[in-house]
Amino acid sequence: MSDKSKTQSGVAPKRIRKSITLETKQNIIKRSEKGETNTEIGRALDLPRTTIVTIIKDKARILEQIKGSAPMQGTTIRQRVGHIAEVEKLLIIWLEDQSQRHAPISLALIQAKALSLYEDIKHQHGEGTTEETFTASRGWFMRFKERANLHIIKVTGEPASADEAAKTFPVTLAKIIEEGGYCARQVFNVDETGLYWKKMPSRSYIAKEETSMPGFKVAKDRLTLLLGSNAAGDFKLKPLLVYHAENPRAFKGYAKSTLPVIWKSNRKAWVTGSLFEDWFQHHFIPAVQLYCIRQNLDFKALLLLDNAPGHPVYLDDHHPNVMVVFMPPNTTSLIQPMDQGVIASFKAYYLRRTFAQAIRATDVEGGPTLKEFWKGYNILHAVRNIGEAWNEVKQSNLNEVWHNLCPDFVSDVQGVTETVAEVTETVVQMARDLNLEVETEDIEELLASHSNELSNEDLMQLEEQKIAEEEAHQSAEAAQPRKSLSTKMLAAAFKHIDSALAIFEKNDPNIERSSSVSRGVSNQISCYREIYRQKRKGSVQSSFKSFFKRSKQSSPPTSLPRSLLSVEDPPQSSSSNN
Repeated sequence: MSDKSKTQSGVAPKRIRKSITLETKQNIIKRSEKGETNTEIGRALDLPRTTIVTIIKDKARILEQIKGSAPMQGTTIRQRVGHIAEVEKLLIIWLEDQSQRHAPISLALIQAKALSLYEDIKHQHGEGTTEETFTASRGWFMRFKERANLHIIKVTGEPASADEAAKTFPVTLAKIIEEGGYCARQVFNVDETGLYWKKMPSRSYIAKEETSMPGFKVAKDRLTLLLGSNAAGDFKLKPLLVYHAENPRAFKGYAKSTLPVIWKSNRKAWVTGSLFEDWFQHHFIPAVQLYCIRQNLDFKALLLLDNAPGHPVYLDDHHPNVMVVFMPPNTTSLIQPMDQGVIASFKAYYLRRTFAQAIRATDVEGGPTLKEFWKGYNILHAVRNIGEAWNEVKQSNLNEVWHNLCPDFVSDVQGVTETVAEVTETVVQMARDLNLEVETEDIEELLASHSNELSNEDLMQLEEQKIAEEEAHQSAEAAQPRKSLSTKMLAAAFKHIDSALAIFEKNDPNIERSSSVSRGVSNQISCYREIYRQKRKGSVQSSFKSFFKRSKQSSPPTSLPRSLLSVEDPPQSSSSNN
């Protein structure tokens, strides 16, 4: 409904300032999903293109807001200004982080955090920059909660007894599994975890240098992963990754569909209800259905979830064959399978992969220094290492973590599972090979930091980071050309590869080894050779079409070039052309 139709008289409303209501934002999102460009939407709604871009980037949060705030549609929320506005912006991030980590939140805790943020912000800007007063009163909190639409944030006093619930829930779950006839391959669990993808041990010289530098610190750059598998451990779900940028510069020229993760984005890099629902409907259900078909199983599944605010309670409505069961509050650390060692192992593998990559790069003669390597390590490198680290998590690990919840599902799966302690010791040795003075405690602290509460400094740096990346993305939007595989480039690559293999063959006294390497490389690059053949074939056909097109436009030649006559069809007689 337009603003004009809402008026009771025929007089058009004054257009001093155009308010952006939830209804308008929803309209913008729907137009975008139908394929309209930002410019077209802006013209249709008489709004600046930058406003359209901002709203679409904030799509996930807006959809969450719409779901829980029907009475507020059609109204405009007054925004605060000054230091208190900054406090509220950062407090929202902190509250959502607390909810993601299932930490109990009380009114007194929120008030203390708000006052702490206010003091730090005032100190950062200078004591004399404001005359406003802030007491974080109960009345302020109620107004702030309404302004920020924080209806999903539960402020409680005493947390429920987790130990008792953790003891009784496995019995309840066993009955559900028996009644539904589920086997270990049809029962799934997923859990979110944060990852500081570019973080060094705090005592390393790189971390110390970054700490001393003013401005945004990239080590605080965080993403959220959703990891999961079935109880049998033979089917790992493709990780869902949520980052604060939709199109990082490192992805220029790459198709996101080819990444080893499902790439999603929102400003806070968290799994929201709308993102989780999208993942559930368009990724989880199809993936499980295909798995069941391949394993000759009945298509039915039970998904076990914790009570994170980003997990909608109405997921059961999406498919009759998929059942969703929620665990009791505050039991994640006690019985949730993914939290019994899988996520910890994954993070250790990721760190080991990253350090191994650094060693390979710096060991090459004329290669980068560790500092140069770390400076060039970007989100695309991180995504690749995330994919490789998730591949390293073994079936035995994925199966044995169900012992607290479904002991009957745990079997003697073959395969040796490395402990986190073993991987940590390997990483310590790698760090020393990189001339980093670290101990086991430093690596353990680094691995644990991914789950730590965000400090005031972290919150402010995260906000700075988002602003800096948005500005950088806008300025570099028309940077490098799109990546493509040309026949010239492919031919040059094959030449280099063949030369390298020839060096191994010529100098390696072990013929079997060099032959095995040659076969392996040839098999791995066969997909590129097929692309090369297709492109060459298309190029030849294009040349023929171009030749005959030019021939028709000019007088017909008495005879065709010999090179053309020898390639495809023989020349036809003059009588057959009549």
